[in-house]
This record gives sequence, structure tokens and C-alpha cells, in this order.
Amino acid sequence: MSEQTGSPPTMADRLRMARKSEDRVIRESPFGSWLLGSGDQDGGMLRIRVRWLLGALLAIANIVGAGVAIVLITVVMPGPPVFTDELAVVNFVAVPAYIVISWACINMWAVIRGLRVLKWATEGGPLDEHQRRATLRLPAEFTVMQALAWLGGLIVFSLLYGLVDHDLILKIAFSIVLSGTVTCANAYLLSEFALRPIAARALSTGPRLRRLSVGVTLRTLIFWAMGTGVPVLGLMSVALVALLRVEDVSRFDFAVTVLVLGAVTLAGGFGVTVLTIRATTAPIRTVRAALAKVERGDFDAEVVVFDGTELGRLQTGFNDMVAGLRERERVKDIFGKLVGEDVAEVAMSRQVELGGELREIAVLFVDVVGSTAIAANRPPTEVVDLLNRFFAVVVEEVHAHDGFVNKFQGDAALAIFGAPTGLPDADCMALRAARRMIARLDEEVPEFAAGIGVSAGQAVAGNVGAETRFEYTVIGDPVNEAARLTELAKSVRGGVAASMRVLEGACDDKEREHWREYKRVALRGRAEHTRVAILADGRRRRR
Repeated sequence: MSEQTGSPPTMADRLRMARKSEDRVIRESPFGSWLLGSGDQDGGMLRIRVRWLLGALLAIANIVGAGVAIVLITVVMPGPPVFTDELAVVNFVAVPAYIVISWACINMWAVIRGLRVLKWATEGGPLDEHQRRATLRLPAEFTVMQALAWLGGLIVFSLLYGLVDHDLILKIAFSIVLSGTVTCANAYLLSEFALRPIAARALSTGPRLRRLSVGVTLRTLIFWAMGTGVPVLGLMSVALVALLRVEDVSRFDFAVTVLVLGAVTLAGGFGVTVLTIRATTAPIRTVRAALAKVERGDFDAEVVVFDGTELGRLQTGFNDMVAGLRERERVKDIFGKLVGEDVAEVAMSRQVELGGELREIAVLFVDVVGSTAIAANRPPTEVVDLLNRFFAVVVEEVHAHDGFVNKFQGDAALAIFGAPTGLPDADCMALRAARRMIARLDEEVPEFAAGIGVSAGQAVAGNVGAETRFEYTVIGDPVNEAARLTELAKSVRGGVAASMRVLEGACDDKEREHWREYKRVALRGRAEHTRVAILADGRRRRR
């Protein structure tokens, strides 16, 4: 509504948009980026995606690094020029040839190594611990390959340019070291990013890694040194060279050098820092999105573990936590079905111990008429099915009126209103549940007739049994009276008999209209006669 009228979004709108964003993160970007695809992509698509993405990202890192090196050599660093007739062969033949050859060799090496390490992923074979660790080390190995290529360029270009003019050696070496260092830092972060889906599959198989080769702290320090520390050291080296060779460096050249190197340091440090931050926050974002789903009660939320550092352990820990919550909810659900939701809530919210307390309660007892004859004339499976349908109606109506079914006794059930949690209008709730229950049983389970007894009063409610095995129950006169009234209810019109104490208690006039006093009855096992009320319109069929 707020979007259509142009008014500011409400809190509900913001929450709805936040939920959509969180669901999209988990569904569409389980690895922290849409570029990496979904978590259920097949092996063929995954191999194609990772191969092309990895190649493209490493190419970009090297192209940027080469561009920085060219700028440093031709514009920034003081010293003899490189674009001269004597260096034409080196500039336009040797340098391109080395770049093409080294790039082809590195690519071939990376493909061969990658196929060997990822054989388990490409061919669907088993993954042992050695292969798993080798898979997680691939970003570091690819970075070493890039470093070797730049190291080779450092040696080859320094020699080639030095043979023509030895004053170029320092200029070439410094530019290549600076550019290569930043390139290698970017290459590691980008290859780690591209290989996240593979790492996720490796981390999801086998036991957890107990020892991490590189943690978040060490990784951050390494990339700070490579992205910022080394360039700053280079800048300091230029200043030192200028001090030692003042006659060769003009003030203008020195200023240009410092400014451009400062810009390169800022840009390179910023780029490496951004990639490091994204690598660090990607697992956190997936956990945060999944945590939001858990807060909404969705315990099926799960994150893909794709990080080999402590952040991967965070992702794994989240999944373990959610698995524990799912198990807790399952146990709670089963526990609630066995003892009743109210009893389960009380038991799980405080210490459970033997003993009870005196409470004002209402009791409803329901029993099947002629169950012995029914069991004798029908197959056991049919009898069980009928009883399940019968008790389904009983449970639904008791729960609908804020009571709980305390126990099933063969073909009978005992329901309590007002314990373990208090219920101000427990008497009325019990009577309404009895009326609705007998009507539904007559319509939905016509194979059975039933009697329902309702009583109320003080009873002891609590845990009875031994320390190793006990159950929540109620003990007192209302329970006994309700059971006796159930026997009477089987022979009266309407199938329900209630103590007049219930009707004359806290019940409102609207509910009393549905009942009428029947007579005084001597219930079995009770010394005094009991005033009994039955339904005013008791038309239920008898069997």
C-alpha cells in the first residue's frame, strides 16, 4: 500500500523487504555472490563456471598488474628511458614473448594441477583427507604459480634491460616487485572466491579440519603487507634512492614519483582491502541471512560452508546449532504429543521435580459405549482406525477450549482445564468442549457412541512416580466424579452428564441455557447424592 501511494515504507514493509533480501541471499547466493551460482547446480555447470571465472579473474589481476608495472617503468620511476632504439627488440619482442609463453605455461600448469586435485569432483570419485586438503590449498598454489611467473619476469627483464643499460636494473626490478606483489595478493583472493563452490563440496565431505593453515587474522595481516606494506616500503625506497643520488633526481621528478607511487599504493591497498573484506564478510552475510530465518521460526535454514578459516567454522557451528534446534523442536513436538503441550512448556521452562500443588480445575472424562462388543466384531486395524478418528475429535475440541488431554486409557480419555496453567473460566470451557465434542462425535464418528462426564473442584496437580520415571497427572475428587458421571452419561439423552457445581460455578448465563438439571444421583463409590445436569436439547442417537 505504501509503495502505491508513494508514502514512506512502514516497519512491516521494511521487514518484508529484509526477509526477501535474506531469502535471496540463501537461495540465489549461497556462496556469497550470484556469480558463483546456486548450491544445487550440477557438476558439469559447476566445472564450466569455475574454470571460466577463475581464468577471467586471474587474467584481470595480471593485466592490472602489468599495466601498473608499465606506468611505473615508463612514467614514475626516475632513471633512463626504456623506449629507445637500443631497447626496441626487448620492448616489442622479448617482453611480449615472455608474457605469452609464461601465461601459456602457467595456464597449462594450473589446468593440469587443478584436474589432478579436483579429480574427485570431475569424475565423482571418493574424496579422502589428502585430496580435501589439497583442494583447499588450490588458491595458494595458483598464487604461487602467479608469483613464479612474476619472479621469472623479474629475472629475465632485469637481465635483458641491464645488458643494455645497467642503470635500468633497479628501475625494472622495483616496478616488477611492486606490481607482482599486489597482483599475487589479488590473485589469491580472486581464486579463493572463484573456488568457493568447490571448497564447499570439499568441506561438506569427511571430518572437520582441526588445524587451519591460514586463519582470518594471519590472512588479513598478509594481505595488508602485500597490498599496503610493500608499496609503502617501495615508496620509502624511492625516497632513500633520491637521498643517495640527489644529483640524478630533480625536485619535479621526485615529486611526480612520490605522488604516483602514493596513488598506486592507495589504489592497490584499497583494492586488496576491499577483496579481503568481501572474503571475510561473505560467510558472515550468509550466516546472518540464515539466522534471520531461524528467528522467524524456520529451522530448516542452513548455510553452505565454503570458507576454510575460522569463518568456515562459524558457518559449520551455525548449521550444528540449527540441527540442534531442529532436534529440540522434534523432541518438544513428540514430548508435547505424549504429555500435552502445556505440560511440555512447563517442563521445559523450569526444573522438573516430583510433587504437586492444589489447583482449581475442571475435568472432562470421555469413554466409548460398548467398546468390547465393537472390538469383538471388527478387525483390530479397523478398531484402531476408528479410535484414532474418535480421539482426533476429542483432542481438537479440548485444545480449542484451552484444555489438554492428560491421558488416554484404552477407549477413554481424561482432559483437564486449569492445569498446569491457570484458566479463569475453566468450568465454562469444559462444558463448551463437552457440548461441541458430543455433537462432532455423533456426526463424524457415527460408528461409536460415547459418554462424557464433567466435574470441577480442587485437585492436586503435579508429577507423580519415581525420580527416573514420572508423569504429570491430577488426583482428587473431581477426577473420580467425572469418571462416575461418564458411566451415567452413557444412559442419558445427549450423552453428557455434568455436576451442577460446574454449572453453578463461574459459568455465564449464555452457557447455562444449554443445560438443565437432571436429578440427584447416587454415583458409585460416593456417599452423598450428586446433583447432575444434562444437555437441554439432548437429541443424540443412542446405540
